[in-house]
Amino acid sequence: MRKGAALVFTGAVAMSLVLAGCTGEGATQGKDKGSAAPSGGAEDAGAPSRKARAAPRPPKSVAALGDSITRGFHACEPLTDCPEKSWSTGDSQDVDSLAQRLLDKPSGHTWNFARSGAQVADLPVQTGEAIARRPDLVTILMGANDACTESAEEMTPVADYRTAVADSLDRLESDLPRTQVYVSSVPSLMRLWEVGRGSVVTRQIWSLGICQSMLADPSDLGVAASGRREEVQDRVVEYNAVLAEECGKHPLCVYDDGAAFRYAFTGDHLSRWDSFHPDEDGQNVLAEIAYKKLREAREG
Repeated sequence: MRKGAALVFTGAVAMSLVLAGCTGEGATQGKDKGSAAPSGGAEDAGAPSRKARAAPRPPKSVAALGDSITRGFHACEPLTDCPEKSWSTGDSQDVDSLAQRLLDKPSGHTWNFARSGAQVADLPVQTGEAIARRPDLVTILMGANDACTESAEEMTPVADYRTAVADSLDRLESDLPRTQVYVSSVPSLMRLWEVGRGSVVTRQIWSLGICQSMLADPSDLGVAASGRREEVQDRVVEYNAVLAEECGKHPLCVYDDGAAFRYAFTGDHLSRWDSFHPDEDGQNVLAEIAYKKLREAREG
C-alpha cells in the first residue's frame, strides 16, 4: 500500500465526489489531444464484407472511450484529470501508453473522449465523437461507475449495460468497418476493497463517499456487508461477460479476456489522493495488458 495519503486532502477528495456527479469519479478537466482528423485514418469505402474482413493494419491513430480511469483522474494532482498519463492515449514520459507503443507519430493522432463520472449510458455519445475522427483503433474501458454507486440497488442493470455496449460496437463496425476496437474488462472492485481495507487513512477517505456499493463500512465482515460486496463483484463479473460476448460478435474487436479484472494490483498502483484511481504504475499496467492483447491478436 502506498503510504502518505495525507488527511489534509480529505476535504479535497470529498469535493471531487461532488464535482464528479458520480461516486468515485472526478470532474472532467484536462485537454484532449488534437483537433483535426489525422492523416491515415480508418477508411470504410469499399470495405470487405464481414466474413471476408481483412486483418487489422497497424494503427496510425487512437481514440479512447471510458471514464475517469482513462482520463487519468488523480494521476497527476488531486481533483484533476490528467489525460497525458492515460493508459490509452497519454503522451507523458511517466506512462508508456498504448498510443506511444503503437503509433509512429502519436502527436495529433490521438483523442481522449473519456469523461470522468461516465457510465455505460454515455458510451454511445463518446462513440459518435470517436467516429467523427475516424481513428484506426478505438479503446473502451467502461463500467466501474455502473457498479460503484451509492448502494448495490442503484447499480446499472445488466440488460441496460448490454444494450449500450452492443449499440456502440455495432455502430463502430457499421461506420468504421476497418477500425479495430480494444475492450478492457472492468477491474475488480473486490480486489480494491481487499487492498485498502487495512489502512486507516484509506478507510477514512473511502468514507467520504467513494464507491459505497463496495467500499462502505470496509471493516465490517458481517453477513450483510459481505453479501453486499459479493453482489457488487458479481455485477462486475456479469458486465465483463457482456463485454466478452458482444466484442466476440465483431471480427475486429479484441477483448482482454478478463486480464484487467484478474490483475492482482496493489496499493502501489493506486493514487495517493483517493486510493481508488490508478496512479502512473496502474496506468502502465493497463497499457501493458492492452498492448499484449492487441499484439497477440495481430500475430494470432
